Amino acid sequence: MLAITAKSPYALRALAELARTGGDAPVPLGEIARRRDVPVQFLEGLFGTLRRGGILLSQRGVKGGYSFARPPQEITVLEIVEMLEGDLGAEARAAGSVWTEATEALRGVLGAITVAEVAEREAAAATAPMYYI
Repeated sequence: MLAITAKSPYALRALAELARTGGDAPVPLGEIARRRDVPVQFLEGLFGTLRRGGILLSQRGVKGGYSFARPPQEITVLEIVEMLEGDLGAEARAAGSVWTEATEALRGVLGAITVAEVAEREAAAATAPMYYI
């Protein structure tokens, strides 16, 4: 009913890495995969779908790689999930109002968070001080 496979979290991790390190220059897919410990072949399929969906641009050659087609501040997590998984909660509508409400709540949360925000949250978590007792 509410199916989110491993594709979406892996893609979001990779997109957050691209947002943090990309800038204007394309970033090689192998570099993103290595930094985020995602299999390159798996990421190739995900990024291919995102490129065809207008989220990413690709550039071939020695200085090739991927960059964003739109600013990461404009790309929501919901957009990524639905591009990779299909309409989130499409079957929930037929299952009744409780499932429809749950789906709409999830869609609201995912639609309110952008790729840029995910990258910012990761950066903040990485620099958070550790306290030991």
